[in-house]
Parts: sequence; C-alpha cells; structure tokens
Amino acid sequence: MDRLIFEEEHEMFRDSVRSFFKNEIAPHGDRWNEAGMVDREAYLQAGEQGLLCMWADEEYGGAGVEDFRYEQILMEENAKYGDQGFFLWLHSRLVGPYIGGLGTEEQKARWLPGCVSGEKILAVAMTEPGAGSDVAGMRTKAEDKGDHFVLNGSKTYISNGILADLVVVAARTNPEHSHGISLFVIERGMEGFERGENLKKMGLKSQDTAELFFNNVKVPKENLLGELHRGFYSLMHYLAEERLLAAVGFLANAVTAYDLTLDWVNERKAFGKTIGDFQNTRFKMAQMRTEIDVAQAFVDQCVMQHNEGKLSADDAAKAKLFTSEVEMRVTDECVQLHGGAGYMDEYPISRLYTNARVSRIYAGSSEIMREIIARSIGLDPRKKKTDSRANAA
Repeated sequence: MDRLIFEEEHEMFRDSVRSFFKNEIAPHGDRWNEAGMVDREAYLQAGEQGLLCMWADEEYGGAGVEDFRYEQILMEENAKYGDQGFFLWLHSRLVGPYIGGLGTEEQKARWLPGCVSGEKILAVAMTEPGAGSDVAGMRTKAEDKGDHFVLNGSKTYISNGILADLVVVAARTNPEHSHGISLFVIERGMEGFERGENLKKMGLKSQDTAELFFNNVKVPKENLLGELHRGFYSLMHYLAEERLLAAVGFLANAVTAYDLTLDWVNERKAFGKTIGDFQNTRFKMAQMRTEIDVAQAFVDQCVMQHNEGKLSADDAAKAKLFTSEVEMRVTDECVQLHGGAGYMDEYPISRLYTNARVSRIYAGSSEIMREIIARSIGLDPRKKKTDSRANAA
C-alpha cells in the first residue's frame, strides 16, 4: 500500500538514515545486547548526522524541523536496520521537548546544545516502586529551602537510566494537593544522585533501564523546569505525542517482523515445497498484512493531525492500543511460522517477539488506553457519579 503522507525530501532523508543505521548501528547490536546498553558513541554519531532533537532551533545546533514525519522515518528505519534498544526517540522527542517547551532561555542555552550533539543523553523519571502511573501516590518529594530544593526519593524502570546525563524528575512539591508535582532537571554528578544496577529484562536488552535514587540532592532553583506545582499538567500535555511515538515504533517493529517472515516462508522448505506454498501460511500472511496496512493508515493520519496540532488524547490512545496489539499478534505468528528457529535468540524474530511484550505496558497500559477511549465516547462512571450527586441536591 502506497503511503501518501511522504514527499520527496522525506524519502531522501529515509535513504540517508537507512545508510546510517546499516553501517553505524546494526554491526554493534549483538554486543550491545550482551552489554545491556548501547555505546555513548552511538548518540554522538547520531548527533553528528543531525538526527537528535531535530526540532531544536539553529541557535542550539538543531535544524528547526518540527515535521513529525522525520522522526517517524527515523524510528521506522531504526526498527528495520538499526537496534530497537537505541532509544533515539526517547531522547529527542519524549524528553527533549520538556526542555525545549518548558525551559527558560538560560536553561535551553545551557542544555540543548549538548542534547543536539549527543554529548548529553536524556531520560525522564516519573515511575516509582510503589506508585507506577499513579501520580497521587508519588512519594519522591522536593522541599523548598529558599535558594535551592532538596530532593529525596526513588524512581524505577527508567529508560536510559544508566547512560543519562540529564534526567527530568517529577517530584511532589505541594503535599496538600494530589497533583502538586514539579519537574526538575537532575544532572550527572550531583551529590546524592545515585543509580542502581542495570535491570535485567525480558526484552529490549540493549536498552539500559535502572532505578534512580535521590538522597538529599541539592537542586539549584535554576534547575526547576516549568512552573512550580504545575508538573502534572506538563506531563499530561506531552502524553499524546508519547503515545504516538510508541505507536509508530510498535508498528515499525511489526513491519520488520513481517518482512523477515515473508523472506523466511519463501525460502524455507518442508515436504518438498516452500512454507509459503501452504494455504495456512498464505492465509496468516494475508491476515497480518491487512492488519498492518489498516494500522499504518490510522497512524499516518495521526501523524498528520499531530503536525497540525490537532491530535486528540483519545486518538493517540487508540493508536497506541491498536498498534501494540497488532505488534504482539504479528510477532507471535511470525515466530510460529519460523518454527523452532523462531525460538532461537540468534534469529531476529526471537528478539522482536520478546521486545514486543512490553509494548502493551509502557506509555500507558492497554487497560489504561481502553479507559481513556471509553471515557471519550461518553462511558465515564465519574461523570455519572457527579450527575447523580447534582440530581440528588
């Protein structure tokens, strides 16, 4: 199916980044998988190619390109030719915009050039051991001491947790309000800021994930990001893009798994003919192709809406929900069609399958996505309770 959202300059960009991933990233995948993280050099190389924080203004070293399609292409080519654990998108489009959108001129001048060059790797820390996505249960706190804040608490499951030089940390600053959260930029080397071990995971093994600990970290007032006590609303503001990023990545992984399997069934033989000659195989491949193309059409539409500033939270939730489910179904079927080889880690399809399992969890679980979508169509029990109280009064 032709994708009509891309223009000539997008395809030229695709060719160049494909070459980058093939030559500079793919050769290191096995080693990174064993090491549990990518090399810092990979971020520096991406920075040299102008692939980090492309939206940043030229005064900070960026290209000033807001078109989300370029990030979409970057994610698609990384999925197919690079390494899934190389979280460029998290650095550039999930965390970077917090600094770009909320930062003061001084903060942007201080941090963005390093983010663009790859010298400063980014992470965001919200999830806690006992709270998960429940902001009301957040225990990490920052106390105002006049000319600085003192930060105490811990975060867990933090992507880029080991490599990160700058971490956007959500902490409670108003204990009397459930949403009294503020955001702070914590820098590598700050006294009291420590990292746990690189966590062992089912999949995405080359993506470093860690616990972070804050023990009386003295945070300068200049490192408060955005307005005091308004961090919750800032987090919510960026959720639609986060879920669109996730959807683009999930679907790119499904396409990669499908393409690998199409080659496999056309080459592998059983009972004197290729696996692709069996009706069962042909029907399964046809079903997967249909699901992928339908999902792609919706995601591409969401990308165009996002470029126009019109992507709604419920459409982003639909994209995230559906693509994560498609990715899981496709990778599972593709392992099955690979037979015993699909269970072997030496074959890429094995890693694609185990990597896919987290997709229905992070950036909001499938259950949370269904709740958001249900509320958008008028099925909101909270509103019914409010209406009932109003009627009773």
